[in-house]
Amino acid sequence: MDTEKLEDLKHFVELCKENPSILQNPSLTFFKSFLESLGAQVPPSVKFEQGGEEHHDELDEDIIESDVELDNTDIVEPDNDPPQQMGDFTSEVTDENRDAAQISKAKALDAISEGKLDEAINHLTEAILLNPTSAILYATRANVFIKLKKPNAAIRDADAALKVNPDSAKGYKVRGMARAMLGLWKEAASDLRVASMIDFDEEIAEILKKVEPNAHKIEEHCRKYQRLREEKKLRKIERDSQRRQAEPKATNVKSKKKEQQSEHEASDPDSASDLNYGKIVGIHSVSELETKLNAVSKASRLAILYFTATWCGPCRFISPFYTSLPEKYPKVAFLKADIDEARDVASRWNVSSVPAFFFIKNGKEVDKVVGADKNSLEKKIAQYAG
Repeated sequence: MDTEKLEDLKHFVELCKENPSILQNPSLTFFKSFLESLGAQVPPSVKFEQGGEEHHDELDEDIIESDVELDNTDIVEPDNDPPQQMGDFTSEVTDENRDAAQISKAKALDAISEGKLDEAINHLTEAILLNPTSAILYATRANVFIKLKKPNAAIRDADAALKVNPDSAKGYKVRGMARAMLGLWKEAASDLRVASMIDFDEEIAEILKKVEPNAHKIEEHCRKYQRLREEKKLRKIERDSQRRQAEPKATNVKSKKKEQQSEHEASDPDSASDLNYGKIVGIHSVSELETKLNAVSKASRLAILYFTATWCGPCRFISPFYTSLPEKYPKVAFLKADIDEARDVASRWNVSSVPAFFFIKNGKEVDKVVGADKNSLEKKIAQYAG
């Protein structure tokens, strides 16, 4: 293996160490299966009903996160079969092999017409190995995987088709269909729109009729909370302005109260106002986070920094659980930041996936949990809170 490919592999492994949840990406099923065949334990994916019981998660005191009701009637369970054979994209194909591949493709089409889908897969695999530079062969096999309700396999073939031909309308079309089967509505809509622009057909239009309403709901959900955040920022600016106007009148009173508070905190660090034990504390900026962490560090306690997003389904799944933890662990500081609102905080902590939980003690990160894994989260809280 050449040096460049080795470096890419090292980088990918580092990403997996940093964020194991990326192994749940449908396009990486082949690698996940390989790891599990060696005895590795991959963190499980979290199932949740996007259209089921509504969960309310408090973003802050005046923004409440709500679920999005989607039409998930045709979603299927992800297929986790070993990856199908692909062939060498860089190989030179002889005329003899190209002709043989066409014969195998013709046999596959006959098998499809007779409903013999597994037989069609075998013929198409043979054709692909004979001519691995044909985008249409990968796209055709992907379409058969769609009929077999194996969306992950279809996505792998569609990715291969688009690698051979980035303008393959059929590649985008079958990948969009496969992503729709997995409930990846925004991604599915994006693929189907591209396919429609390259080579429109009625089937794409029919699929988009179901996919786009779900995609639009998700997009509107994100826009809604963006508007609420902007409104909240304006209210904060107005309150800050009113506070500054009132400050000169209360300077002496405020100074005395601060002195009394400092004396109280010095004698009892657990009562410091910055710690806010027993409830979730919203974080909106790096400076605000540093203030909270400094207070927690002075008390030699554990702080947990939870990164979430309004559009994140797994976040909605675990947020009620996280909200219940302060009562159970009253000496732990529970913090929470929305990655879209507190972008500087998310950037400072290199957040690449949500939900993510960082465990901080004495000002340093000691551990973290990525993904909606309740058991791991509470196990680590018990480990570090003592």
